[in-house]
Amino acid sequence: MVSSSWNPFLFSSFFGILILSLPCFSEKAPYSTFARDATSSPKVISFDYIIIGGGTAGCALAATLSQSFHVLLLERGDLPYGNPNINGFSSNLANISPSSPSQLFISTDGVFNHRARVLGGGSAINAGFFTRASDEYVKKVGWNDKLVRDSYEWVEKKVAFEPQVKQWQSAVKNGLLEVGVKPDNGFTYQHLYGTKVGGSIFDSQGQRHTAADLLEYANPTKITLLLNATVQQIMFKPAGGGMKPRANGVRFQDSQGNSHLAYLKEGSMNEVLLSAGALGSPQMLMLSGIGPAEQLKAHGISVLLDQPMVGMGMSDNPMNAVIIPSPKPLEVSLIQVVGITEFESYIEASSGPLELDWLRTMANNFARIANQSLDPSVINRGILNTPIQAGVILDKLAGPFSSGFLQLSSKDPNVNPLVTFNYFKDPRDLQRCVQGMRTIAEVIESTSLFDFKYPFTTAQSLFNTMLTFPLNLRPRHLSASVSLEQFCIDTVVTIWHYHGGCQVGKVVDRDYKVVGIDGLRVIDGSTFIDSPGTNPQATVMMLGRYMGMKILRERLVGARN
Repeated sequence: MVSSSWNPFLFSSFFGILILSLPCFSEKAPYSTFARDATSSPKVISFDYIIIGGGTAGCALAATLSQSFHVLLLERGDLPYGNPNINGFSSNLANISPSSPSQLFISTDGVFNHRARVLGGGSAINAGFFTRASDEYVKKVGWNDKLVRDSYEWVEKKVAFEPQVKQWQSAVKNGLLEVGVKPDNGFTYQHLYGTKVGGSIFDSQGQRHTAADLLEYANPTKITLLLNATVQQIMFKPAGGGMKPRANGVRFQDSQGNSHLAYLKEGSMNEVLLSAGALGSPQMLMLSGIGPAEQLKAHGISVLLDQPMVGMGMSDNPMNAVIIPSPKPLEVSLIQVVGITEFESYIEASSGPLELDWLRTMANNFARIANQSLDPSVINRGILNTPIQAGVILDKLAGPFSSGFLQLSSKDPNVNPLVTFNYFKDPRDLQRCVQGMRTIAEVIESTSLFDFKYPFTTAQSLFNTMLTFPLNLRPRHLSASVSLEQFCIDTVVTIWHYHGGCQVGKVVDRDYKVVGIDGLRVIDGSTFIDSPGTNPQATVMMLGRYMGMKILRERLVGARN
């Protein structure tokens, strides 16, 4: 904890000078002075801070710490600037090549999912919605209100924009208000009950901005970014004399398989910061000997700390969607409008030319990778080879209440761990899904959407059509056409908001320090108990900035004491 003797005037003055000096240091992407491929790295290097993962949290964290300290940022992927526009969303997800910025994994529940493999993390491959966590969420997790607001604003100056709301998004917005999801909150980043327009990381030209853009805040003389650098394990000084094990570096490989060592410089406050995401962070702790002892031993990993809670509390917010073919052309839009309901379910929308044939391709690829076979009639029925104009309305559950676990499948960090999310295991989640789908049905039948449907189209007919698509690898039941409960279970997909595995109070403390270990923190969505707001990316970026500022404050106080 931070000493109560610190001087707030000194602290404010220090950071005032720091903030004013930022323009002197800034460099525009793609960061030619400090970003390079890991193959060019020396065999042994040393820094004040080593950050594992240049994702949604890691970029903000690195940019902040580099204002005062030498920072190494290790990213297993490459730069995100090759496919920056809104039309690249589905193609990124369908790309299963080894160099894809989106790495496929399939949960044991039979649901297709992805994890980012690119600088900027999920913000480089997602649907772009930008919205803050609620005030209640901030209070519940114990964050400082003012520092949270300042950190959000710091992020928003680089990556957040007010979207251009056109015909489909406006129609859904009006439909939500028509069926009672009120009030109309207009455009806002705030999390408020009712219907609102949220922010977007796509600018007015349709260009994506990502967490990687936050590195423009970095001091290029004090940060080193190594791309295509896969961390193998965290290294520790041996514990002795009643002392805890202390992280003192990492071992990583470049794209040619060469091994490199990165050590922390001498200094009791230097740290390794793990920001590898909800899959990568618990996986890395386990590969480094921190996790359930029996599981580690089964993989031949020496146990540094028996910590059975690593990998537990894995949750994925379930999503169920309805495709609505339209007789008129629709704008290309990802998520812009959201209805935040009193029953804690979020109704969102997207639109554009929909190439449904990619579902068949993805299903075949997914099934092949999972060594499973799909019924050909399920793969082909309902899929069209030519694009159709369509809108999509989806339901995402808050929380959720249901949770599962993560287990190692290999000692190779490139191999995805096994993840079980236990969708709808808690009946409260299923109840909320049913309420959400009923709300979507009402929106589909509303007068606001009348001109966007073909004649005689009903919500039930659209629900039935969804049952013909290969949305996942789960079994289908005939009762799904008449039971919304079964429909939710059978057609569940991800909205890529999975979290947990290194949760606060279980694996890390409230300062995100790994319990039982010195010199090691986890700062990313793996620490969340619940997913914040309707979309977590704004809050994960904020957390990187927030914790970077807190760590700098700790260093300032430590230097004075």
